[in-house]
Parts: sequence; structure tokens; C-alpha cells
Amino acid sequence: MSSSVEKIKERLSIDQVIGAYIKIEKAGSNYKARCPFHNEKTPSFFISPARGSYYCFGCSAKGDIFSFVQEFEGLDFVGSLKVLAEKAGVELVQENVKSKSERERLFSCLEAATAFYEKSLVANSEAYEYVRSRGLTEKTIGEWNIGFAVNDWRVLVTHLREKGFNESDMEKVGLIKRPEGNTPYDTFRGRIMFPICDSSGRVVAFSGRIMPRLDDGKTGKYVNSPETELFNKSSLLYGFDKAKNAIRLKNYVILVEGQLDLIMSHQAGYQNTVASSGTALTEGHLALMKRLTDNLLLAYDADKAGIAASERATKLALKMGFTVKNVFIEGGKDPADLIFKDPQLWVETLKNSKHIVDYYLDNLLAENLDKKKLGDEVRKKVLPFVALTESSIEQSRLVDAISIRTGFRTDAIWDDLKKIPREDEAVTTTATAPQSLPERKSRKSSIERKIFGILYWQSQQAVKKVDTEHIRKRLGEILGEDEFGKLDILLSESRNDLVFETEIAYENSLKLVKEVDDFLINLELDTLKERLTDVMDELHKAEASKDSERAEIILRRCQEISLRISTLVAQSKK
Repeated sequence: MSSSVEKIKERLSIDQVIGAYIKIEKAGSNYKARCPFHNEKTPSFFISPARGSYYCFGCSAKGDIFSFVQEFEGLDFVGSLKVLAEKAGVELVQENVKSKSERERLFSCLEAATAFYEKSLVANSEAYEYVRSRGLTEKTIGEWNIGFAVNDWRVLVTHLREKGFNESDMEKVGLIKRPEGNTPYDTFRGRIMFPICDSSGRVVAFSGRIMPRLDDGKTGKYVNSPETELFNKSSLLYGFDKAKNAIRLKNYVILVEGQLDLIMSHQAGYQNTVASSGTALTEGHLALMKRLTDNLLLAYDADKAGIAASERATKLALKMGFTVKNVFIEGGKDPADLIFKDPQLWVETLKNSKHIVDYYLDNLLAENLDKKKLGDEVRKKVLPFVALTESSIEQSRLVDAISIRTGFRTDAIWDDLKKIPREDEAVTTTATAPQSLPERKSRKSSIERKIFGILYWQSQQAVKKVDTEHIRKRLGEILGEDEFGKLDILLSESRNDLVFETEIAYENSLKLVKEVDDFLINLELDTLKERLTDVMDELHKAEASKDSERAEIILRRCQEISLRISTLVAQSKK
């Protein structure tokens, strides 16, 4: 494994890898970009080809090509290894099942189940013909590894036992159920099987559609694997592994509900389609898509439930900064049925997609409502979507469009818009904002970090731009040798990050010596101000206890510190 990692790093540069995911631009010997891991308007994400690492000054994200792919695609290390090995053309050596880690055994178990289901589909003419009758070609069936779970209670568990997998692993990935004290049985029976993959293409779960002949109306048409160590339904989109490159290239994503909707859309030439697989759309799903594009086409089913789900999804997507268009299919059809009937109709339907505001305006104006009723409906059905739109420019465009099409004055629309509360005001992150430190303490910590960064950076340079021994000496004088030693040990833990930050900030500086002098002056100023506060406290205590001799000694110390502060202030103004 380690040799594979080294081979991959030899063949892929970090700017090459990251540049395939986000737009990067040259910044000296490094590259910079807007950070993909937090929202920002100005670039604070830097990439160092020389170090093979990246660092974000905004959110402190850092690492190498493997950690970037893990974070960006939501994978574990082995998943990122698989993605990068494919890019680098490095073959990964397969291990024996018994020697694999538990997590890898779970992946292998799902892989074996996928192969078994695929063979079962080919062997069952009824199931295979049903899949073909839904419009799927033989090529598509193979590409998506579609399979069939026969209507038998224990055929899969028996097969996997023979392959060397234990029942505990099968249960952990949701392939079997084990009632307490009873014989284990297969989770999926009598269903067309759609493997659900992670971002690297590894199967993590299944969705099974019941065969029509077996549908008695008592069990769900679709049954999905339970959530497991490998499968988190709120952060995984069906088909994302096959769609991500097309999304990045086309700069928009089509979101559908079901597996067949997605597969038929891909078959029709729209490889930038993903599916929520019948689960409610979450911030996790949207965050996955937003790393690749800000443009979303929602193509949910045209029935009542689909329209309601589309409205909820639109609101959530608008809050997260997407430009959202809705794809409305006439006649209550779903995308799969429409594409099966005529793939060109799908092309035309996508071209005719509308912003939700335009869609509702069209419907309201078609009803020929009187002015008062129209105004009420616009406030109730249209303006909430405008209020959720993140871009002020887009909001202005929508208000103008509403005004032109309804005849209402723009200032009146803006007045009503201001009265509409935003639902769930802002999309929150899981991170908790750190409590702010007092300004002086924060400034001193920042200066210490910068000086130590320069010290570490310049100490490893053959030709130094500053006198590192002078810096060490002055730090010892300002902080005290003990404090300097403690701080050195503390900051040494993040030495590489400090050097990276400093190199980016100061490698092209023509006034580094002057900047170091200024940092040292300000560090001494802040240290002396802290010391003066402590000494003044001692003075008050001495005066309160009427210890005049001690109070006089402390007073002289206060005067000495104050004089030094005045001298440093004068120096800082030069």
C-alpha cells in the first residue's frame, strides 16, 4: 500500500490534482484559489507544489493530495487511493479476504454481493426482460451493475458464506437480517437491485425495486439498505461517482428522485445527473454538488408529492447559494417514463426549465386573477423564493421580472419582500465559532505566530534574508527564556504549517528585515503592557496593605516599564 502511495505522489503533482477539481491561479511559486471547504469570496486557499501540500488561511484546512480527495469527495483513505491510482495509472494489489482490515472486508462483501446479483439477473429471464422493458439497454445494465435478488430467503447468505465471508460482516453492511435466536435471512428478495456507490465507485449499499408480479401493495416498492458504517444516506447521492466529471465540465447538475430516472437520463446523454434515491434532500447532498457547480436543475416527479419535494429542495438550495431551475414535466410523468417515450422530449423539457419564480408567475397569470388576489398570491407563493435567493443581483432581477409581468411597482415589491422572514435564516455548519479573545491577547498571539514562522522558515534556508540568531536572542529578551522555550515547543507542533503560511506571505517581500523589526517592537509593546497591568495590580495590593516600602519599589518598576513603552511607541512611528 505504501509503495502505491509513493508511486501516485511521484506521478501526480498537487496542483494537477486540485486543479482538476477547482479553479486555481498562480501566486509566485505557489497557487491560490477560493477554498472548496468553506464559503469565501476572496482566495485564502494556497497550494505548494514544492511541499506537495495545501493550506487554507480561512478555515485551516490542510493536507496532501489524498486528504484533499478524501475531504472533497467524502471518502476514506482507501477510497481516495482508488481515485488517485486510477488518475495516475497505478495498479493497486488486491489482498486476501482474511488479511484485509474490517472496513475493507465490508467493501469486499458488498462487491461479492453485487457480482452475485448481476449473475442472478442474467439467469432470470423474467427479471431481465422487465429491466429491458423499462428502456434500459444491455450496455446500460452492465455499466450500472444492475442485478436481481431472487425470491428466496437464504440464497445470498449461503453464497457469501461459501466465499469466505462471515455473517457478522453481512449484517454490518445490511445484506442480511439476524433476528435474535433465529436463522439469518437475506434482506432483499424478489427485487431488481441497484448498487449505490460512494464517490470513488465502491458499492456501499443497495436499493431494491420489487418485481411487479410480487408487489402485493403491503411492502414498499423500493427498499434501501439500512445506514451502516459505509452508508450514510444523507450525504450520498446515487450516481455521483459517474456524474461528477460531467457536472464539473458542464457546470450544472440535474437532480432527479429515482434510480431509473437517473439511469435513463445518463443513457439519454445527460451524464451530469444524480439522484436523491427517494430520500429527502439534505444540506449534505447539496454541499456535495456545490463543490462542483452552483447551477442546479431540479427534475422531480410531476405528481403532488414530487412537486412538494421540489419546492422544499428549491428553498434549501437557494439558501445554499445555488442558481435553481425547476424542470416541470407535463402529464404527471416521471423522467424515466418521459425518456422512454421519447429521449428528445427530455432534451426539450430540460431546455424549457424555469426558475421557480417564473414558474409560479406563469401559473398565476394564467388564472387571470384580479389585482388584489394576484398580489396576495405573489406575496404568498413567489416572494418567499426571492427572499431565499442569496445573490442581491439575482434578487433585483427577479423583482424587476415580477414587476414587468404583474404591473406592480418595484418599490412596493421590495417593501413586501423585506417583510418576509427567511426560513431557517442561514445554513449552519457543524463547526462552532470559537469565542473571541480580547483584542490585545489575540494580536500578541498573531505576532508570535508570525515571528516564529519567519524564524522556522529562514532557519532552513541556505541563504537567509534575516538574522535568525538576532531574532532568537530578542525573543528570549522580550518573553524570557522560559516562556520562549515553552512557546517554541508549542508552535513546533505546527511547524510545517507555519513555514508554509510564512513562505506564502513573505517569499516576495522586499522589506522582510523591517517587518521583523516591527513585529519585535509590537511584541515587546504587548508583552510590556501585560506586565504593566500585572505590576499595577501588585501596587494596588501593596497600597491597600499599607506596605509603603514595597509600594515604592513596585512604583519604580511601573515607571521603568512605562518609559520603555514610550520609547517603543516612538520607534514604531519611525
